[in-house]
Amino acid sequence: MRYLSIALSKGRLTDAAVEMLEKIGIDCSEYRAGSRKLIFTDESGKIRFFLVKPADVPTYVEYGAADMGIVGKDTLLEEGRHLYEVLDLGFAACKMVVAGPAELAGKLDSLNNKRVATKYPRIAREYFEHKRRESIEVIKLNGSVELAPLVGLAEVIVDLVETGRTLKENGLVVLETIADISARLVVNRVSAKMESERINRIVDGLRKQLEEKHEA
Repeated sequence: MRYLSIALSKGRLTDAAVEMLEKIGIDCSEYRAGSRKLIFTDESGKIRFFLVKPADVPTYVEYGAADMGIVGKDTLLEEGRHLYEVLDLGFAACKMVVAGPAELAGKLDSLNNKRVATKYPRIAREYFEHKRRESIEVIKLNGSVELAPLVGLAEVIVDLVETGRTLKENGLVVLETIADISARLVVNRVSAKMESERINRIVDGLRKQLEEKHEA
């Protein structure tokens, strides 16, 4: 029997993802041992999982190097890969928003030439050009995007917001919400057919776990 491979986002999603996998009987002891290995295996279940940068998870899954993956909805929206999004895992919940100075509240439509600073150019362009039917100039940043409106680089930003504290501390407010974000389980399209029994077993186990949590 071949190994079933699961790509996990390295970082803030990892521990919660591993915890959920353990609860459905997947042996994650190799990961728990603090090894610096890149691939961890559960020999009894013929499952292997590996940690990659969040932005790479959809790529591994789309191309079949991983049968399944756990990654944030923000990454899925930004990467736009061809795969199946099968389950909202509920953890790492936050929102993708348009934010800017408080004086722009309710006045977003009045800005003619919008410059939008963001780490998510695809999401920003999709929202403004397709949903709001407005042309914008997207300024891609890798660091703290909250700085952009403060120094005149951009009028507004598109970014993830969890508590809103960082925005508040920098005099910014949420102007519009683009999407609710959380960790999602994704599956390769071919694997969904070829390994349907094994994949469905994992999906059903995770879904049951979520249902029990909601009922508690």
